[in-house]
Amino acid sequence: MRFLIQRVTEATVAVDGAEIARIGKGLLVFLGACDTDNEAIADAMVKKLSGLRIFEDVDGKTNLSIADVGGEMLVVSQFTLYADCRHGNRPSFTRAGSPAEAERLYEYAVEKLKNAYGIPVQTGSFGADMKVRLLNDGPFTVFLDSAEIVKS
Repeated sequence: MRFLIQRVTEATVAVDGAEIARIGKGLLVFLGACDTDNEAIADAMVKKLSGLRIFEDVDGKTNLSIADVGGEMLVVSQFTLYADCRHGNRPSFTRAGSPAEAERLYEYAVEKLKNAYGIPVQTGSFGADMKVRLLNDGPFTVFLDSAEIVKS
């Protein structure tokens, strides 16, 4: 599982010209699931995400989590995080999870964030052609890969 995380002051998602989600201060999270992901991997990734201290404290140090600042999350599915560009110029997406399994794990991760961590979460629309707008705060972008986060 891969998360591309951007600290934002605001972010929105639109589908077919209609806005479907909006957050203020918080995190925009692009989530990609691969063919070997499962609930245990999603649990570890969500735990890491919810505890990341990437918001500034009163001294300007990145020392606060999303819960500490009362922030929101916008989680958007993005299978292209598993693009393999090693051969040729056209990316391969064979490592991305099947749509049905990826959607299941995406929904699982979102529910975990809401229920286990109490984070206000908005979502994109799985599999839709989405238009995502954001105002990156910093800029501050972090990439989490379960291959590095989850112990074998």
